[in-house]
Amino acid sequence: MTTHDVTVVVGAAVIDRGRLLAARRSAPPELAGRWELPGGKLEPGETAPQALTRELHEELGVEAEALERVPGEWPLGRGYVLQVWTARILSGEPRPLQDHDELRWLTADRVEEVDWLDQDRPAVAWAAARAAEGSASA
Repeated sequence: MTTHDVTVVVGAAVIDRGRLLAARRSAPPELAGRWELPGGKLEPGETAPQALTRELHEELGVEAEALERVPGEWPLGRGYVLQVWTARILSGEPRPLQDHDELRWLTADRVEEVDWLDQDRPAVAWAAARAAEGSASA
């Protein structure tokens, strides 16, 4: 979805049992090896929650639902902006199917153990606090 020449990219802060899901990028080369919240671009006609559900199915092979929008949005450069939603898995076990080569479940006290992409850091900090509180847990 493009609004005023800005394309929205949705990220999923998947929280389960007090843990946050981190995904390590395998592509493109300049991002490979760094960690992010899984997700992707909105397609025409999609809402952010619909895009999030589709992206988690494509990238991780799970059925999930978006729950709550994380406050704020972060510029990604080149006309893209990141919006993050908390999400929970309804069925399936996440696997790195597309654009990722490793997944990790991190408790709030361990989220800084991976090298997050800079634009994901504010949402990761917010989601880690939520995970520590136990809200949005399945």
